[in-house]
Amino acid sequence: MVQSSAADVDAYLADAPEARRDVLVRLRQLCRAELKGFDEVMAYGMPVYERGGVAEIAFASQKQYISFYLMRGDVRDAFEERLAGQDMGKGCLRFRRPERVDFELVRDLLRATAAAPGAVC
Repeated sequence: MVQSSAADVDAYLADAPEARRDVLVRLRQLCRAELKGFDEVMAYGMPVYERGGVAEIAFASQKQYISFYLMRGDVRDAFEERLAGQDMGKGCLRFRRPERVDFELVRDLLRATAAAPGAVC
C-alpha cells in the first residue's frame, strides 16, 4: 500500500493489510491521544498529523515495512541515543515486522513533538 487513494484515515485503515491493521490502528490511537491540537488528514497517500497546516507526523504501511515519519529534526536529535539502534532513514522510522513496533518509543516521540512547535525538515 505504498500510496493509498483512501479519502480518509478510516478508509486507509480498512484497506491496510490485515496482518498490519491492528498495529496501524494502535499508531493512530497514539497519535490522536498525544497530538492534541493537531489535525488528522490524508496527505501523500497516508495519515498525517498537522499543526497549523504543517505536517509533523505521519505513518504508513509500505511494501516491506511500517513507516513512522518524524519530520522534526529537533525531536530526532533529542532522541538520538534511543533511535541509534532503530532502522531509521532521514525522517522515517521503519518497522519491518509489525510485532516489533516500539510503541513506547513512538509515544515518547509524539509527546516530544506535541510539547512545542519546531521546524520540519
